[in-house]
Amino acid sequence: MLLSYRIPREPSTPRIAVWRRLKRLGVAQLGDGLVALPYDSATKEALEWVATMIEEADGHASMWIATPTIRRYGRDLADELMKQRAAEYRELIEQAHAAADAGESARSRRALRAELRRIERRDYFAVPERAAAREAVNRLESIARSEP
Repeated sequence: MLLSYRIPREPSTPRIAVWRRLKRLGVAQLGDGLVALPYDSATKEALEWVATMIEEADGHASMWIATPTIRRYGRDLADELMKQRAAEYRELIEQAHAAADAGESARSRRALRAELRRIERRDYFAVPERAAAREAVNRLESIARSEP
């Protein structure tokens, strides 16, 4: 699923809100004003919301269901999204290990759990690092429960 868009530079608030929403969705940036996500009803609805935000800011947005003409291009795009999510999971694993070593607070543990959920929402291909990240966060919580 592709979203092609243009949004005015000023005021910057709507442009920044769109950028943040796209980042939260975990889009692949194909070019200036062109992003992609795997097609399903949830991503379609999410991109429709972004398109509405853009149009409400006096921008232009159009959505496309696209199929790569060469299969490798689709795999390359999926690989890029998977690399991005894997890197996010690895960073979360490091943070969970550091929190365990430092005896972090319940608030820090909740923040890590929330970050794990955010990453999982944009992990469209269930990369292997997902299981390790879940384990690291679960381990952190079990350590906290076992402490006096």
